[in-house]
Amino acid sequence: LFLSCRCPLDLRRVLKSATIRPMTPPQPQNPGACSTMKSALLSGLLLAAASATSTANVAVPSKQSAKLSPWGVSHPTTALAPPRGGATGSKLDRFGPTVDVILSKLFPAGFAWQLASSITKADPSSASFALTTGLGEATGVLGGHILYSIIQGAMTKTSVDMDSTIQTAALLATGTICSGCSWQPVVNALQSMDLPFYAVFAGTWIACTFAFNFGLRVARNLYSASMVAVEEPTFDNGKSDFHLSLTIGAATAFFVATDSAYKPAENFLLNVVGISDTDSVIKACLLAGLSTALGFGVAQTLFNILFPVGKCWVD
Repeated sequence: LFLSCRCPLDLRRVLKSATIRPMTPPQPQNPGACSTMKSALLSGLLLAAASATSTANVAVPSKQSAKLSPWGVSHPTTALAPPRGGATGSKLDRFGPTVDVILSKLFPAGFAWQLASSITKADPSSASFALTTGLGEATGVLGGHILYSIIQGAMTKTSVDMDSTIQTAALLATGTICSGCSWQPVVNALQSMDLPFYAVFAGTWIACTFAFNFGLRVARNLYSASMVAVEEPTFDNGKSDFHLSLTIGAATAFFVATDSAYKPAENFLLNVVGISDTDSVIKACLLAGLSTALGFGVAQTLFNILFPVGKCWVD
């Protein structure tokens, strides 16, 4: 029985080669009672061995096996279920999660950035302004994701895993801090060179893509050890993260068009999302949210159409 419980190989050899001298046990006063005790002891040993063997054969789920997607058990589009596209879905299935992302994160991100810029008294060229607006945008993503998940759960009468929802929101908000804080300094630098609107548009797209991706990868390294919903960095989720970052970069590029004062004749989105000095705070925030939602929507639509099924980050 002892050898059957997977004892180390060296110990088995010692036990098999050892010479054990038999000992004469003392004669019991009550042979019947001794027989009963022997039977009970043997039954107990057999049950213990069977229990140890069955326990050793049970697969214990690890943190890694609990994951349903590169984003962990909670997909960024919703904390309620894995995405609806997937390797066995169709390209049309991608547009549902795309709308979810726009409503829960992209519109709140632009809205919150503009709101923070309206509240702060800092100079737009200062580090304080960049930090305030970046944190405001990240707050919009964090709150938008959590609130949208709660509302979606109430409408579908589905329970919401708040731990996974908050952890996924924290992952995305960390990436947003980097892109949100970078946006104003990047735009200021490009506009100071008197570049055409299209150059500022493209430069902001590139810079904020890498800024968001940097924040996302750092967040994976920091959070994956303690957050079940955040998968540790891998090659596969590295590709997914960068594809997502490209669409976020598009949102920041369209946000450049809200500045109606810079080369208005070249701004092809001026009449759609341009913010003037006479606009109210609420109108400015709505236009800012519309610009980021529009930028992400255009880029993600192209991704949804061009990427093979199972290869796009939303899958």
